[in-house]
Amino acid sequence: MARPRTARTSQRILDVAERLIQTRGFNGFSYADVAADVGITKASLHYHFPTKADLGLSLVRRYQVTFDEALEALSHSGGDARGLLQGYVELYGSVLRKDRMCLCGMLAAEHTTLPAPMQRALQAFFDANERWLAGVLEAGRRSGELKLPAGAREEARLLVAGLEGALLVARSFDDAARFQQAAARLLEGVRGGGPGRVTRAPRASSTARQTGARKRKVSASRASASQ
Repeated sequence: MARPRTARTSQRILDVAERLIQTRGFNGFSYADVAADVGITKASLHYHFPTKADLGLSLVRRYQVTFDEALEALSHSGGDARGLLQGYVELYGSVLRKDRMCLCGMLAAEHTTLPAPMQRALQAFFDANERWLAGVLEAGRRSGELKLPAGAREEARLLVAGLEGALLVARSFDDAARFQQAAARLLEGVRGGGPGRVTRAPRASSTARQTGARKRKVSASRASASQ
């Protein structure tokens, strides 16, 4: 009986700590904050997670598992490349609607102050996301659904960085529409004709060119006559 209760307490601790990181950052809360919210003593909290570094690492690993499961569900949804990309964007949007940030995005902002194991876990999280996205992008390129301005892995990195940044800015304005607009532009970049592609002005028609030439001749003749 003790083990299930201990497991439930550990999960409650992780749930509270995750919310605090997503709203305040890793350095913005203390063990006292977590203990008060969970309703346990700090000594009990240290029993479950001896140090804040242990707690942080457990959170990143749990978040990785949850995200991996979400990506696997998307992969098995039967959607095309565009649908999978839109589903990926929705994972970020769902976090924003809770007035939170991506856990790993918040932690990345504090990267230099984090313990080395947490830093490595963060890199693993973003690497996994980029690999999944690169696979979707490459499949979309091969099927003709997508037009990639660069390599699939490079585009995947751009998408991850762009979505994390868009999430941060949108939350600072308390405006989810900002995120959706930025996400739509990022996706348009791999559908052709989006950001990063230079659109050339259309060339003038032959009639327009001839009309322009006649006007220049008339102007030149008038200039000569006035001299």
